Amino acid sequence: MDRKSIPHKLLKLKALEKSAREVGSIPEADSAAEKIIHLQTTALATRRSQPNITERTVKALRAPATGYHAVFDQDPPGFAVRITSNGVVSFFLDYTCHGRRRRYTIGRHPEWSVLAAREEARKLRVEAQKGNDPQEKRMAEREEGLVRDLAAEYLGEWARPRKRPSTLRNDEAMLNTIILPKLGRHRVTAVTQPDIIRLHNSLKDRPYRGNRLLSLLSHMFAKAVEWKWRPDNPCRGVQRFHEDKREAWMSVEQIERLERALDGYADQDAADAIRLLLFTGSRKAEVLNATWPELDLERGQWTKPSHHTKQKKIEHVPLNELALAVLKRRAKHKNGPFVFPGRDAQHPRAALTRPWAQVLRAAGLVERYEIPGKRRKVVVRYRLLFRLHDLRHTFCSHLVSGGQSLQIVGKLVGHTREATTARYAHLANAALQQATDQFAGIVNGKTTITTKKRARAASA
Repeated sequence: MDRKSIPHKLLKLKALEKSAREVGSIPEADSAAEKIIHLQTTALATRRSQPNITERTVKALRAPATGYHAVFDQDPPGFAVRITSNGVVSFFLDYTCHGRRRRYTIGRHPEWSVLAAREEARKLRVEAQKGNDPQEKRMAEREEGLVRDLAAEYLGEWARPRKRPSTLRNDEAMLNTIILPKLGRHRVTAVTQPDIIRLHNSLKDRPYRGNRLLSLLSHMFAKAVEWKWRPDNPCRGVQRFHEDKREAWMSVEQIERLERALDGYADQDAADAIRLLLFTGSRKAEVLNATWPELDLERGQWTKPSHHTKQKKIEHVPLNELALAVLKRRAKHKNGPFVFPGRDAQHPRAALTRPWAQVLRAAGLVERYEIPGKRRKVVVRYRLLFRLHDLRHTFCSHLVSGGQSLQIVGKLVGHTREATTARYAHLANAALQQATDQFAGIVNGKTTITTKKRARAASA
């Protein structure tokens, strides 16, 4: 008997039995009931006699014109494989839990082998028999937040209102290129410390970048704990890479080469921005976002608003004659509110990356190296010897080595912590040497004078 026809015959027989009993035809109703029992027994025997699902069974499946075709197995009961009209093959389990009939999709073939899917179905059936509905658990997990949801919440609710634009851009770049491709689809509660360690170690050849990545992840998961997304921070206890602090500054001779290259550079707007960075020791964002109302060229003072400074505090900075010369020259050709406008005069210039690289190359402040190219050709590349931020180090270093106190230098460049300026303390040695030499000269001078006076007194 065709197994597919059994359900249809059962329905007809049940309807016949019901109508016969309603009209009082007992013999006809009993006959229909006997046929129903026979059909149910046949259906059960047919189902039990089905062969187990094997890899050969799966490979032999053919996609139906519409819907799907399923083949059931009894090890365990309810285990089945199906193929859709699109040719997608997947395993599932039919089971009953808390009186509800459920269907749980295990996964697709060949990602799941028959053996692995069968073992998973056995585990799921045991859980269902214990009263733990696997489908309910899956639905609850899907409702939990993913790492990509946490990232969106972190950026939108915490980072954007508080972080500087440059820091925010770095965070977004690390999220989009490193973190989310690896962890974006993980549930926040499922991320473990080994996951963090593996991601951190993937950047071991770039320790600075790796440590910034770890800091971002640690802050994100700290917020996840605060927002009750998970009970702990998986980044806690992960060891950071060692970082060699990079403190590069230009010598006087290198500054002269830079100035000559700036004088010959085509884009004098960019050249002036670089000059102002050097002459004031300011941060790039402070210079590029500077507006004319902030500058008092008569008094020689620059009032930096809190939203432009790293420490979020108003800073009053005196301007030296070199910085004033640049600003007064630019003031003659104002174009909008910004000292360094972009293509749209109502917005500031965005970057100095390309001009900086071109100026350094013109000044000879680059390191030439070669890499293999296509077709066995050698490609020449240039490594910059200085970053744009090193102009700030240059400003501070020369002031400290020239005898200025760390406190004064820190005030000029907007350091709120003494420890930040203390990195230049070793450069004060030259100034200290000059100071002690000056005292020695004073003492020697007095000694000489005293000796002469005594000699005159003796001769008299």
